[in-house]
Amino acid sequence: MDAKEPSAGSLGAVTPAVLEAIAFALPRHMPLSVALGDPADDRAAAGSVSAALEALQAVGPRAGTTYLKLGLASASGPSAARRLVDGAVGAASRSRASVVVVAYADHEAADAPAPAVVSRVAADAGAHGVLLDTWRKDGRNLFQHMPPESLRAWIGAARQVGLLVALAGSLDADGVRTVARLPANVVGVRGAACDGGREGVLLAERVRSLRRALASGAAPLGGWAPASVGG
Repeated sequence: MDAKEPSAGSLGAVTPAVLEAIAFALPRHMPLSVALGDPADDRAAAGSVSAALEALQAVGPRAGTTYLKLGLASASGPSAARRLVDGAVGAASRSRASVVVVAYADHEAADAPAPAVVSRVAADAGAHGVLLDTWRKDGRNLFQHMPPESLRAWIGAARQVGLLVALAGSLDADGVRTVARLPANVVGVRGAACDGGREGVLLAERVRSLRRALASGAAPLGGWAPASVGG
Protein backbone atom coordinates (compact mmCIF):
# COMPACT_ATOMS: atom_id res chain seq x y z
CA MET A 1 0.00 0.00 0.00
CA ASP A 2 1.16 3.51 -0.81
CA ALA A 3 0.56 6.62 1.30
CA LYS A 4 0.29 9.57 -1.08
CA GLU A 5 -1.68 12.78 -1.59
CA PRO A 6 -2.39 12.69 -5.35
CA SER A 7 -3.73 16.26 -5.45
CA ALA A 8 -0.21 17.43 -4.48
CA GLY A 9 1.50 15.96 -7.55
CA SER A 10 3.12 12.72 -8.60
CA LEU A 11 4.82 12.24 -5.23
CA GLY A 12 2.63 14.35 -2.95
CA ALA A 13 3.14 13.61 0.74
CA VAL A 14 0.29 13.01 3.17
CA THR A 15 0.29 14.78 6.52
CA PRO A 16 1.76 12.94 9.53
CA ALA A 17 -1.74 12.54 10.96
CA VAL A 18 -3.03 10.92 7.76
CA LEU A 19 0.04 8.66 7.57
CA GLU A 20 -0.55 7.56 11.15
CA ALA A 21 -4.19 6.74 10.33
CA ILE A 22 -3.17 4.76 7.24
CA ALA A 23 -0.56 2.76 9.16
CA PHE A 24 -3.07 2.04 11.94
CA ALA A 25 -5.60 0.69 9.42
CA LEU A 26 -3.16 -1.63 7.62
CA PRO A 27 -2.23 -5.16 8.70
CA ARG A 28 1.18 -5.04 10.37
CA HIS A 29 2.67 -7.50 7.85
CA MET A 30 1.70 -5.44 4.78
CA PRO A 31 4.52 -3.48 3.11
CA LEU A 32 3.90 0.27 3.19
CA SER A 33 5.44 2.88 0.92
CA VAL A 34 5.37 6.55 1.88
CA ALA A 35 5.70 9.40 -0.62
CA LEU A 36 7.90 12.19 0.74
CA GLY A 37 7.51 14.64 -2.12
CA ASP A 38 10.46 16.41 -3.77
CA PRO A 39 12.36 18.18 -0.94
CA ALA A 40 14.24 21.36 -1.73
CA ASP A 41 17.47 20.44 0.09
CA ASP A 42 19.11 17.86 2.34
CA ARG A 43 17.63 19.32 5.54
CA ALA A 44 14.14 19.15 4.08
CA ALA A 45 14.78 15.58 2.92
CA ALA A 46 15.97 14.54 6.39
CA GLY A 47 13.03 16.34 7.97
CA SER A 48 10.53 14.57 5.73
CA VAL A 49 12.01 11.20 6.66
CA SER A 50 12.01 12.01 10.38
CA ALA A 51 8.39 13.22 10.30
CA ALA A 52 7.25 10.05 8.51
CA LEU A 53 9.14 7.79 10.90
CA GLU A 54 7.73 9.63 13.92
CA ALA A 55 4.18 9.15 12.64
CA LEU A 56 4.80 5.44 12.02
CA GLN A 57 6.42 4.93 15.42
CA ALA A 58 3.30 6.33 17.07
CA VAL A 59 1.37 3.36 15.68
CA GLY A 60 3.92 0.74 16.73
CA PRO A 61 6.37 -1.60 14.98
CA ARG A 62 5.53 -3.08 11.59
CA ALA A 63 6.57 -6.50 10.33
CA GLY A 64 6.24 -5.46 6.69
CA THR A 65 8.89 -3.36 4.99
CA THR A 66 8.49 0.41 5.01
CA TYR A 67 9.70 2.23 1.89
CA LEU A 68 10.29 5.99 1.99
CA LYS A 69 10.11 7.44 -1.54
CA LEU A 70 12.21 10.53 -2.19
CA GLY A 71 11.75 12.64 -5.34
CA LEU A 72 14.47 14.71 -6.97
CA ALA A 73 12.51 17.32 -8.95
CA SER A 74 14.56 20.54 -9.26
CA ALA A 75 17.76 18.69 -8.25
CA SER A 76 19.06 18.80 -11.80
CA GLY A 77 22.72 17.99 -11.09
CA PRO A 78 24.28 14.86 -9.57
CA SER A 79 25.78 16.84 -6.64
CA ALA A 80 22.43 18.32 -5.62
CA ALA A 81 20.78 14.93 -5.99
CA ARG A 82 23.45 13.25 -3.87
CA ARG A 83 22.98 15.79 -1.06
CA LEU A 84 19.25 15.13 -1.00
CA VAL A 85 19.66 11.35 -0.96
CA ASP A 86 22.41 11.52 1.67
CA GLY A 87 20.08 13.55 3.88
CA ALA A 88 17.27 11.03 3.55
CA VAL A 89 19.46 7.94 3.98
CA GLY A 90 21.16 9.46 7.02
CA ALA A 91 17.82 10.24 8.69
CA ALA A 92 16.54 6.73 8.01
CA SER A 93 19.73 4.94 9.05
CA ARG A 94 18.63 4.17 12.63
CA SER A 95 15.29 2.75 11.54
CA ARG A 96 14.23 -0.33 9.61
CA ALA A 97 12.80 1.82 6.81
CA SER A 98 14.28 1.68 3.32
CA VAL A 99 14.86 4.76 1.17
CA VAL A 100 13.73 4.48 -2.46
CA VAL A 101 14.88 7.28 -4.77
CA VAL A 102 12.44 8.34 -7.48
CA ALA A 103 13.57 8.97 -11.04
CA TYR A 104 11.27 10.58 -13.58
CA ALA A 105 10.99 9.30 -17.12
CA ASP A 106 10.09 12.87 -18.12
CA HIS A 107 12.98 14.24 -16.07
CA GLU A 108 13.50 17.31 -18.24
CA ALA A 109 10.02 18.60 -17.32
CA ALA A 110 10.81 18.05 -13.62
CA ASP A 111 14.31 19.58 -13.84
CA ALA A 112 15.47 16.32 -12.31
CA PRO A 113 18.47 14.07 -13.05
CA ALA A 114 18.18 11.49 -15.81
CA PRO A 115 17.14 8.01 -14.62
CA ALA A 116 20.66 6.57 -15.12
CA VAL A 117 22.11 9.32 -12.92
CA VAL A 118 19.50 8.67 -10.24
CA SER A 119 20.44 4.99 -10.09
CA ARG A 120 24.12 5.81 -9.63
CA VAL A 121 23.39 8.38 -6.93
CA ALA A 122 21.03 6.00 -5.11
CA ALA A 123 23.57 3.17 -5.12
CA ASP A 124 26.47 5.39 -4.05
CA ALA A 125 24.46 6.89 -1.18
CA GLY A 126 23.31 3.52 0.15
CA ALA A 127 19.63 3.78 -0.77
CA HIS A 128 17.65 0.56 -1.01
CA GLY A 129 16.06 1.04 -4.39
CA VAL A 130 14.84 3.23 -7.23
CA LEU A 131 11.39 3.92 -8.64
CA LEU A 132 10.85 5.16 -12.19
CA ASP A 133 7.66 7.20 -12.49
CA THR A 134 6.24 10.04 -14.57
CA TRP A 135 6.31 13.54 -13.11
CA ARG A 136 3.57 15.01 -15.23
CA LYS A 137 0.21 13.30 -14.88
CA ASP A 138 -1.09 14.41 -18.24
CA GLY A 139 -2.49 11.17 -19.63
CA ARG A 140 0.79 9.89 -21.05
CA ASN A 141 2.12 6.69 -19.54
CA LEU A 142 5.62 5.47 -18.76
CA PHE A 143 6.10 3.78 -22.15
CA GLN A 144 5.41 7.02 -24.02
CA HIS A 145 8.55 8.42 -22.41
CA MET A 146 10.74 5.30 -22.42
CA PRO A 147 10.17 2.22 -24.62
CA PRO A 148 10.37 -1.25 -23.06
CA GLU A 149 13.88 -1.97 -24.34
CA SER A 150 15.21 1.26 -22.82
CA LEU A 151 13.48 0.36 -19.58
CA ARG A 152 14.99 -3.12 -19.66
CA ALA A 153 18.49 -1.66 -19.97
CA TRP A 154 17.89 0.82 -17.15
CA ILE A 155 16.46 -1.87 -14.87
CA GLY A 156 19.39 -4.18 -15.57
CA ALA A 157 21.93 -1.51 -14.71
CA ALA A 158 20.12 -0.63 -11.47
CA ARG A 159 19.80 -4.24 -10.37
CA GLN A 160 23.44 -4.88 -11.18
CA VAL A 161 24.44 -2.39 -8.47
CA GLY A 162 22.09 -4.02 -5.95
CA LEU A 163 19.03 -1.80 -6.14
CA LEU A 164 15.43 -2.89 -5.86
CA VAL A 165 13.60 -1.55 -8.94
CA ALA A 166 10.00 -0.37 -9.17
CA LEU A 167 8.11 0.98 -12.19
CA ALA A 168 5.03 3.21 -12.25
CA GLY A 169 3.55 5.95 -14.40
CA SER A 170 -0.14 5.92 -15.37
CA LEU A 171 -0.10 2.18 -16.03
CA ASP A 172 -3.31 0.45 -17.03
CA ALA A 173 -3.84 -3.33 -17.28
CA ASP A 174 -1.98 -3.51 -20.61
CA GLY A 175 0.88 -1.52 -19.07
CA VAL A 176 1.01 -3.92 -16.13
CA ARG A 177 1.26 -6.86 -18.54
CA THR A 178 4.16 -5.16 -20.31
CA VAL A 179 5.94 -4.44 -17.02
CA ALA A 180 5.52 -8.09 -16.06
CA ARG A 181 7.83 -8.99 -18.94
CA LEU A 182 10.56 -6.71 -17.59
CA PRO A 183 12.95 -7.64 -14.75
CA ALA A 184 11.52 -5.12 -12.26
CA ASN A 185 10.67 -6.05 -8.68
CA VAL A 186 7.52 -3.97 -8.20
CA VAL A 187 4.91 -2.28 -10.39
CA GLY A 188 3.05 0.68 -8.89
CA VAL A 189 -0.52 1.54 -9.86
CA ARG A 190 -3.01 4.08 -8.61
CA GLY A 191 -5.56 5.41 -11.07
CA ALA A 192 -6.09 2.00 -12.67
CA ALA A 193 -7.02 0.58 -9.26
CA CYS A 194 -9.49 3.34 -8.43
CA ASP A 195 -13.01 4.35 -9.40
CA GLY A 196 -12.64 7.95 -10.53
CA GLY A 197 -8.97 8.02 -11.51
CA ARG A 198 -5.91 8.66 -9.36
CA GLU A 199 -7.90 10.78 -6.89
CA GLY A 200 -10.76 8.28 -6.78
CA VAL A 201 -11.70 5.41 -4.49
CA LEU A 202 -9.72 2.17 -4.41
CA LEU A 203 -11.76 -0.83 -5.57
CA ALA A 204 -10.91 -4.40 -4.58
CA GLU A 205 -12.12 -5.80 -7.90
CA ARG A 206 -9.84 -3.49 -9.85
CA VAL A 207 -6.90 -4.61 -7.74
CA ARG A 208 -7.80 -8.25 -8.40
CA SER A 209 -8.05 -7.50 -12.12
CA LEU A 210 -4.61 -5.89 -12.12
CA ARG A 211 -3.14 -8.88 -10.30
CA ARG A 212 -4.60 -11.14 -12.98
CA ALA A 213 -3.08 -8.90 -15.66
CA LEU A 214 0.28 -9.14 -13.92
CA ALA A 215 0.09 -12.93 -13.74
CA SER A 216 -0.98 -13.25 -17.38
CA GLY A 217 1.90 -11.09 -18.57
CA ALA A 218 4.61 -12.60 -16.40
CA ALA A 219 7.26 -14.52 -18.30
CA PRO A 220 10.07 -15.11 -15.77
CA LEU A 221 13.58 -15.40 -17.14
CA GLY A 222 16.57 -16.79 -15.31
CA GLY A 223 17.62 -14.74 -12.32
CA TRP A 224 14.54 -12.64 -11.59
CA ALA A 225 11.04 -12.97 -10.22
CA PRO A 226 8.01 -11.27 -11.78
CA ALA A 227 6.99 -7.95 -10.32
CA SER A 228 4.37 -7.60 -7.61
CA VAL A 229 1.62 -4.98 -7.61
CA GLY A 230 2.17 -2.03 -5.28
CA GLY A 231 0.09 1.06 -4.57
